Amino acid sequence: MSSPIIVNSRSYQMPAAPTIVVCVDGCEQEYINQAILAGAAPFLARLADTGTVLTGDCVLPSFTNPNNLSIVTGAPPSVHGICGNFFFDEDTRTEVLMNDPKYLRAPTLLAEMARAGQRVAVVTAKDKLRALLGHGLHGICFSAEKADQLDIEVHGVTGMIERTGMALPSVYSAELSEFVFAAGLSLLQHERPDLMYLSTTDYVQHKHAPGTPEANAFYAMMDRYFAQYHDAGAVLAITADHGMNAKTDALGRPRIVFLQDRLDARFGADAARVILPITDPYVVHHGALGSYATVYLGERAPQRDVTEFLGGLAGVSAVLTRAQACERFELPPDRIGDLVVLGERLTVLGSAAHKHDLSGLTVPLRSHGGASEQQVPLLFNRKLSGIDPSRRLRNFDAFDLALNHLA
Repeated sequence: MSSPIIVNSRSYQMPAAPTIVVCVDGCEQEYINQAILAGAAPFLARLADTGTVLTGDCVLPSFTNPNNLSIVTGAPPSVHGICGNFFFDEDTRTEVLMNDPKYLRAPTLLAEMARAGQRVAVVTAKDKLRALLGHGLHGICFSAEKADQLDIEVHGVTGMIERTGMALPSVYSAELSEFVFAAGLSLLQHERPDLMYLSTTDYVQHKHAPGTPEANAFYAMMDRYFAQYHDAGAVLAITADHGMNAKTDALGRPRIVFLQDRLDARFGADAARVILPITDPYVVHHGALGSYATVYLGERAPQRDVTEFLGGLAGVSAVLTRAQACERFELPPDRIGDLVVLGERLTVLGSAAHKHDLSGLTVPLRSHGGASEQQVPLLFNRKLSGIDPSRRLRNFDAFDLALNHLA
């Protein structure tokens, strides 16, 4: 057997069988529970007897980029540096997307496994993650969003549209995630990667609550692919980047605290700058509204006064200083504001009202970002052993558990 490798101070055994880690974007655990109750997910229902069913915590902020990078590095944002989809670059004084690999501060397990001679494949739904997940990787890495533009030299594979038999899906569709699973199955059957990472989109979860026909149909689709991966002999680990909650009042209207508007009214225009790390190029389904924000303070906005003011707003659950947030959530201090603000479970945080286009919210708002979306599933199709019962499990333990703890 090959020697284990060390990545970000963690040891990993080489895959004993094709090993697939799936990040189901926005997978609040209740989606699985309701799908099982409806009889829509028979494979997942069997895991309690034939596999291992655990619960873990994602990293905060409970957004896509920080958690996907934590899963593939096995480390929190304080190590890998990706603390949002979007941040304020103090060096350039600009607000930028964190899609560029230059912001990544740690190697991924994917790249290191490939460097150690393992065949590695990555399929992600949206192209915003491809460059980060594929950084340093000599293997297969592409997105469903741009599956019609594959180049063998860049992506390691071509012809996935033909191989899956699916048309190129819309970025705002359940089919975008289905394409990820169909591509993963084709790769498993033909290229047979030793290690594969599949990452979906949370479009369905933003639109549909657990137990609805649309949600159950989506989980039934995934369940069918999971069963096929299992039947093909793969070790399968299923987790999520974050959960999902309704962010509405009793009448289904969005509950939003527009922090920039509140701060401008209290301390004056431009006295403080609100940054919303949920922001990415795909805002139709959430309007760039999540339950986590950072605030950069100017001279006219004293930290103590702003902390007291924000903490008194209805819908705000916590206001932390930079030091407090970094210690509590394992964040890189140079990439967050002077303050971190968390919304309550049913509340999202905005900047200024005029900056948010809510016209795409055709159903009651559902979103994530705060501590209320932190618990996520950790499911495996094999029995695991040797897990310390006192250990706090995280979604970024998925590779460790799948590779190091097979019974």
